[in-house]
Amino acid sequence: MQRALCRFGGRLDIVVRLREGSPPGTQQIEIVERKGLGHPDTICDAIAEQISVRLCRHYLDRFGRILHHNVDKILLVGGRARVSFGGGEIVEPIQIYIAGRVTREHGGVAIPVDDIAIEACRDWLRTHMRSLDVDRDIEIVPRLRPGSPDLTSLFARGDADPLSNDTACGVGFSPLTDLERVVLDVERTLNSPSIKQTHPEIGEDIKVMGLRRGRRIDLTIGCAFVSRFVADVEDYVRKKAVAEKLALDAARRATTHGVHVVINAADDAARGDVFLTVAGTSAESGDDGEAGRGNRVSGLITPYRAMTIEAAAGKNPATHVGKLYNLLAARVSASLERQVSQVAGAECLILGEIGRAIVDPRVVDVCLSVEGIGDEALNKAVTDVVRSEFAHVTDLRQEILREQVTLY
Repeated sequence: MQRALCRFGGRLDIVVRLREGSPPGTQQIEIVERKGLGHPDTICDAIAEQISVRLCRHYLDRFGRILHHNVDKILLVGGRARVSFGGGEIVEPIQIYIAGRVTREHGGVAIPVDDIAIEACRDWLRTHMRSLDVDRDIEIVPRLRPGSPDLTSLFARGDADPLSNDTACGVGFSPLTDLERVVLDVERTLNSPSIKQTHPEIGEDIKVMGLRRGRRIDLTIGCAFVSRFVADVEDYVRKKAVAEKLALDAARRATTHGVHVVINAADDAARGDVFLTVAGTSAESGDDGEAGRGNRVSGLITPYRAMTIEAAAGKNPATHVGKLYNLLAARVSASLERQVSQVAGAECLILGEIGRAIVDPRVVDVCLSVEGIGDEALNKAVTDVVRSEFAHVTDLRQEILREQVTLY
């Protein structure tokens, strides 16, 4: 039920609601997924965001301001590989199509947006996909076009008080459930630099699907193995068992629930059918990717939570509430859960409207699990947190440009 509706000088409409029913972490069943760093969809999100960051830096350096752009439409077309134990090669390159709307000229000065986008793409792949020969195995196809005059004009009108250039909703929640922490920690552990150094056979394409039934967690993990570090089927089986143990240890550090781990459930070692890759990603042969199809800003896919399908990565950090409000909603939720002792859990949904100032959303909808706090105190606590976070919404821009926030 609705607990309170507050209005503050036309700037913030805040709805405070009490959660009905049990929160996700206490229900009998819960499902959570994470597509890891080298998954084709995550690669597309990462490239989209890296291009936006590079464009912003160029715009700021050259013109002193961020110019209109949204590059959240990235498509990866998988290549074709010939893989074998101890080696293999990519025989048809991975294609990456970069689409979006950008400012290509400002004040009579041409901007090398294609060059910026291509270099951003190559740099990210070189940094994060250690087994991929970027110069030989990647073909990048930029298809960046100018934005429409109305949206470009809207962007320019918001210098003093940035105006949203889309109607979009952002969603956040706090705290993470045990399963959410486990899924996140397991993927990040397997993709950590220390694991790659000691276990180079573990590729970057790691997808973790978690199922919790009561206090038992089952993890089904898809993990690409790098062929040049695997001698034969027996070696693969041994190394997969090691990876399962690494995943299990990471999971047990994150929860007291019982945990069971299976890696590459479709393997048939007797037939030699195993998840072996040349470059550590299914993008080389088995899968395609697209921005916005993977993890939300939480780093997870959480069907038992409120979610939005907004692709946050690649959107401009100055006026696009599809990016800013997802980050802001997560911060509102975390601040409420951390600062108000009576709040056990929080979800926040923020709706922006095109043309409105980003500090003036249509509504901030806060749903709480609370105990032992009255309406007046609760309303004040929520109001204080929401006002504080919105007062710093434009500061998010610098954090995004410094790559200090999680977007996928």
